[in-house]
Amino acid sequence: MYSDGELTPEQLAADARAVGLDFIATTEHNSSGAHSAWGRHAADDFLVLLGEEVTTKTGHWLALGIAPGQVIDWDYRVGDRLIGRCLDQVRESGGLCVAAHPHAPYPSGSFMYPYQDLDVVEVWNGLWASDRPWNADNEAALAEWGRGLAEGIRAGCWQPAMGNSDTHLEGQIGIPHTVVFAEDLSMPAVLAGIRVGRSWIAESAAVDLSLTAVAAGHDAGIGERLATNGEPVMVRAHIRGVPSGTVSFHTDRGKVHHQALPDSGVGTAEWHTTWEDSAFVRIEVRHPHGHMAALTNPIVLT
Repeated sequence: MYSDGELTPEQLAADARAVGLDFIATTEHNSSGAHSAWGRHAADDFLVLLGEEVTTKTGHWLALGIAPGQVIDWDYRVGDRLIGRCLDQVRESGGLCVAAHPHAPYPSGSFMYPYQDLDVVEVWNGLWASDRPWNADNEAALAEWGRGLAEGIRAGCWQPAMGNSDTHLEGQIGIPHTVVFAEDLSMPAVLAGIRVGRSWIAESAAVDLSLTAVAAGHDAGIGERLATNGEPVMVRAHIRGVPSGTVSFHTDRGKVHHQALPDSGVGTAEWHTTWEDSAFVRIEVRHPHGHMAALTNPIVLT
């Protein structure tokens, strides 16, 4: 509403609740103008994260969880060495810095800054430029993020993935959205879950999944670390809401296993590995036509 969207906070809040969202982030372009308009829409069962979409000359990024009225500078480009100061301002406020739609096909849309400077990478962006919920821009972002996971995990500084609908028009909200394993429905708890990768991405609330790795009598879930003690690892995924789809398992060796889901859309897939063979494991769930239905952050194996 304060940048290039067409919906009011009232419409957005109603639509978010209607599609089953528990929280929403307001990220107007280079403005905090909408912050004051959201207070009356927040409730015990509906959280509003204040933020900003920082549209620099060489890429956009999201400042999530900033203070009311706080505005982060956007008038710079890669090479100016100014983004670091702005990222620090967000973190000092307790917020997160997210590389937004890194392969967006328009001037300034391609994200040219190093991912390692950001906290999170948006690998799945919504319907803003296409009538298809999954397109080549997202595929490129996912592949780039996936290639960097192994190095980041080994260095102890990997960036989790998230997905956002980037809602500008009616009918876009929640496609996709990020599901967060949070201690409670509060800004610190939700941001903490996103920060460490305790989250996965769904195309809609109709899709649900779980991912667990088990070894040596211990188990771990999405975004967690499993100490295998050299024992074999069993990875189990349970999926609901993707009829006749496919679930694939991915590690630092790429896609290592895939399995068809039944026509009912409810199914379980298992795969076995070891710490020596896999530094991590994550899954993707796709529809029969190849479009993404859900994907997860990794479980790290040690």
